Amino acid sequence: MNPLEELLHAPIEEQERRGYTCTAREIAQQPATWRRTWRQLRAQLPALQSFLAGAGIQGQPAQRPEVFLVGAGTSDYIGRCLYQLLRQAWKCEVTAVPSTDLLIDFGDMVLPERAALWIAFSRSGDSPEGVAVLERALAEQPHIHHLVISCNASGKMMQRIANRPHCAGVLLAEETNDRGLAMTSSFTNMVIAGQALAHAWSPEAYDPIAAALCDAAEEFLPLAAQAAKVLAEQAYPQVCFVGAGAEAGAATEAALKLLELTAGQVKTMAQTPLGLRHGPMAALSPHTLLVSFLSTHERRQRYEIDLLREIERKHLAGHCIAIVGAGATAQPKLDAAEMLAPAKTYAIPDLYRPPVDILFAQLLGLFSSLRCGLKPDAPSPTGAISRVVQPIEVH
Repeated sequence: MNPLEELLHAPIEEQERRGYTCTAREIAQQPATWRRTWRQLRAQLPALQSFLAGAGIQGQPAQRPEVFLVGAGTSDYIGRCLYQLLRQAWKCEVTAVPSTDLLIDFGDMVLPERAALWIAFSRSGDSPEGVAVLERALAEQPHIHHLVISCNASGKMMQRIANRPHCAGVLLAEETNDRGLAMTSSFTNMVIAGQALAHAWSPEAYDPIAAALCDAAEEFLPLAAQAAKVLAEQAYPQVCFVGAGAEAGAATEAALKLLELTAGQVKTMAQTPLGLRHGPMAALSPHTLLVSFLSTHERRQRYEIDLLREIERKHLAGHCIAIVGAGATAQPKLDAAEMLAPAKTYAIPDLYRPPVDILFAQLLGLFSSLRCGLKPDAPSPTGAISRVVQPIEVH
């Protein structure tokens, strides 16, 4: 058995004592849940097509809406994994906008006369910023179309849009409503839902990609679990995640996942390959683990490999590992890094890869949390963070 299976096969009493019952299962269940999420979204496509068309997605290019992908924390990083794909598919402006920014700067960010579609991502549907932003938009900007994607039927956001004009919701299966503090399967399933929206009018094009994502994840999980456990045991105090394009969103989510699950005992950062060279590289040291989500796109990959070679030449990191969860047809020669990829290559373009590649970071967080003596399901002993962010006063 691989290390993840060993955790799952331990007696339930031990799982509960060590506090990983939910998190380990929620990481392991992801490939199976993605298949069900795509089947669900595919069945809902006629209704979603109608809603999106009503929002102007199929209109004349110059008249299509400005699309905001709205969320906080991990839910914001869903948008960062999706905005380029949706921009290409819908041929309109698509931006990932944190609800935490939108709440404070609402008047500066919202153009009253501009056709707009806001797609909100929220595991619980109860994020205080997400609820507040949605309520204000409904009250002050009734022309905005809202699509809420959530994992919780009783969340306030789903309730607020019920039976309202210009509003629709996608409620994912209850199994995606993670019980662990750190979002894992909820994150990837909402990314899958967003990818499905990009193919609202071309499901046959997404069918093979969705299947490849699930197959690649099933092969990658045991490899990622083994590598993550080994690296967690080496107790690097700092980890830097690097990715470009959609993988930049995955890198940001990876950094948060490890930070959350270790209660900040492991310090993390996320950068793009070229962005790291403009100052943040100063934070690297021989005590740093560098994780690169390596592109399979030749031009992009060249920049990433150049970075890895520079880091090796300057002795800036203790260890570098390059992640290609979809496998690579041509394995790049990496003297500068360990390569982690399935033996088989799956036809998954970079824009679609975050759900597979993030599995490594989730597992690194899980095993690092256990190494730190924490309980992954509730890893914040001081109560600094909680599964659902506590309410705030809305001004």
